[in-house]
Amino acid sequence: MENNPFSLKGKKILVTGASSGIGRATSVQCANMGANIIVTGRNNERLQETMNMLAIGEHHCVEADITTDSGIFHLTDNVEALDGIVHCAGINTKFLFKFIDMEKINTMYAINCFSPMLMLQSFIKKKKINKGASIVLLSSISSNYATVSNALYASTKGAVNSLIRVLALELSAAKIRVNGIMPGMVKTEMMKSYGMTDDELDNLSKSYPLGKFGEPVDIANCAVYLLSEASCWVTGTNIVIDGGITLR
Repeated sequence: MENNPFSLKGKKILVTGASSGIGRATSVQCANMGANIIVTGRNNERLQETMNMLAIGEHHCVEADITTDSGIFHLTDNVEALDGIVHCAGINTKFLFKFIDMEKINTMYAINCFSPMLMLQSFIKKKKINKGASIVLLSSISSNYATVSNALYASTKGAVNSLIRVLALELSAAKIRVNGIMPGMVKTEMMKSYGMTDDELDNLSKSYPLGKFGEPVDIANCAVYLLSEASCWVTGTNIVIDGGITLR
């Protein structure tokens, strides 16, 4: 593994939203590549389930709600300096634009946008990100691929895209890379928020040029690439993983 540019051996990687879905798959894949994982999220029982799936290593679990200042401070104080961060925590509740209100705006922006901004700021201020580290933020094709009832979610991911580019520039002096991943529809619990029947989901999956939705591991494998030395000259960009749907 020492000669493998995709190896994460010995790297300390924090994964948010690690209790399920893409966050859980990312934790597992990074551990498989030799990383020491810190899993974090709001549900300790589900985080422990993730911990039980990890390959042997020096792994840790920190229960924290990063939508709160206290949760961010708790997380910052309970991690050592990191070689990588993958921010997977997020929500998507669909609303037609005419039904959006301030409460819905605050909830979605707090989780999808403000949380990663304030968490990363806390890590930077406390010098908890090592020189040469890699930061990966989960965005979405929704940020530039319009679908009905997705205005609020899409706008939060558009904000994340802008954050990625500016933060990549600001942190480049420390050789810290910042990139994003823009998935299409992935088979996670978030799909339940779409309010579609199984038949409707099946028909939608067939509309993808590659004929299926993504799996969490598909996104996790891209995160491994962006965390590894294989992507050492990649920063400030978003990688689209969408089964080809945005070709249409």
